[in-house]
Amino acid sequence: MMQIYQGIDIVEIGKFREIILRHPDFIPDIFTEKERAYCDSKKDSSVHYAGRFAAKEAGIKALGIGMSGGGIDHTLREIEVLPSKSGRPELQLSGWIEKLSQKKHISQLTVSISHSEHYAIASVVLTGKQNTV
Repeated sequence: MMQIYQGIDIVEIGKFREIILRHPDFIPDIFTEKERAYCDSKKDSSVHYAGRFAAKEAGIKALGIGMSGGGIDHTLREIEVLPSKSGRPELQLSGWIEKLSQKKHISQLTVSISHSEHYAIASVVLTGKQNTV
């Protein structure tokens, strides 16, 4: 039987921009080099960072785990949000997050990110086999 896991998150771009300015280590703690290269190539990088942060949070929610201190020891970097060849965002998992998704038998990951003037929102849907334990 198929199991569906869903998570959604919204980020206020202005507040996110303030966090970036006040805490210079925030970006490298949360985002991979590839994500930083993508976001930094955009006119207003903070909008794209906010969208990717929302996608990472939505991914964590879809996996059924919570957040606690310091990006859960850099676990947010284990959820990488990169553009496909068509430009559509895709999730790539590594480390502990990837092991958790394998344990849940996740076979498909989808993410959608949207921006407005003040907010970035992301939705993540994961599908896999239902555990029968």
